[in-house]
Amino acid sequence: MTDQKRKICVVTGSRAEYGLLYWVMREIEEAPNFQLQIVVTGMHLSPEFGLTYEVIEQDGFNIDYKVEMLLSSDTANGVTKSMGIGTIGFADAYSILKPDLIVLLGDRFELLSAAQAALVAKIPTAHLAGGDTTEGAFDEAIRHSITKMSHLHFVTNDLSRERVCQMGENPEHVYNVGSPGLDYIRKVTLLNKEELEKALDFKFCNKNLLITFHPVTLDHAKSTEHFKELLNALEYLSEEIGLIFTLPNADTEGRSLINMIEAFVYENPNAKAFSSLGQLLYLSAMSHVDAVVGNSSSGLYEAPSFKIPTINIGDRQKGRLQAASVIDCEPDANAIVKALEYCFVKDCSDTVNPYGDGYSSEKIVGILKAIPDYRALIKKRFFESGNNNGYK
Repeated sequence: MTDQKRKICVVTGSRAEYGLLYWVMREIEEAPNFQLQIVVTGMHLSPEFGLTYEVIEQDGFNIDYKVEMLLSSDTANGVTKSMGIGTIGFADAYSILKPDLIVLLGDRFELLSAAQAALVAKIPTAHLAGGDTTEGAFDEAIRHSITKMSHLHFVTNDLSRERVCQMGENPEHVYNVGSPGLDYIRKVTLLNKEELEKALDFKFCNKNLLITFHPVTLDHAKSTEHFKELLNALEYLSEEIGLIFTLPNADTEGRSLINMIEAFVYENPNAKAFSSLGQLLYLSAMSHVDAVVGNSSSGLYEAPSFKIPTINIGDRQKGRLQAASVIDCEPDANAIVKALEYCFVKDCSDTVNPYGDGYSSEKIVGILKAIPDYRALIKKRFFESGNNNGYK
């Protein structure tokens, strides 16, 4: 090996994913033998979703390449075409940046494009948060596909580690490091209620809910039908309960959900919607509300650390590891009302977050430092089930 810095390229396509990657990126940036490269794509570059690449720049990061790929369409046809455009864009990005390793987190379609381009370019990939199951969305198939195209696996829990190994990955390259989203909670001073009210221009009520509902891409019923059930349940609540909405991702039917949120907020003065809060405001809001409602993974990953209930609606997160604070609920107005009533009296003071201790970023970058040659990871073989820690 030479003393030349190794180029670690982090790809991010959404506000939520960037929030989870933030401290990993900081650790890479501060490592003397690494050069951080950042490629942004997807919703980061869309005015409709807040042009959140600007937040990355405001945080002091340098963006090395922008891959424009989102078409102004949330149909299946439009999303599929976006994926094709993205693959072309990532091919150009990698050709110019020549990274030594790609870092991807999660399961969004933008990252499938990034993984495909890296595979063909023979660039090793480190994948974060593989092995989870989310039966209500095609994100699960994307996540598992990225796992098979990746060479290092940083999973968030032991069950996910077992699943990645079941897919034939080398157990020596599958590391349970916990969720990097918890690092932000541990390391950052969140806003107090007064500061948050000023930042959001929102007056908290006696009770408050943080609501994020994403499209359910594999369900037979339309996501709009499920979301209407949630809005009907919220209408049942007292106007003295504050409602903070964050808008859904750029998935199939996403724009229809956004229109429904905007119409609801217009009619309800106790509600307010935000296209992108950013990690600081989002987690600060989570620390002051009484419950998280919807079908976002943040209700399972981060909310338990604040010892508040999560109302997890429908099948989008079905199969994902859950803390005792999570209340599963069918996408039915009556069921949601009952869950809401329960969440206001549920005691979550003893909740233990199953996704780690908030030291994921240090663990991840420590492992990356210890691997002498990423190129040696390129050629993989399938590891059959056996007797070597469950695998051989």
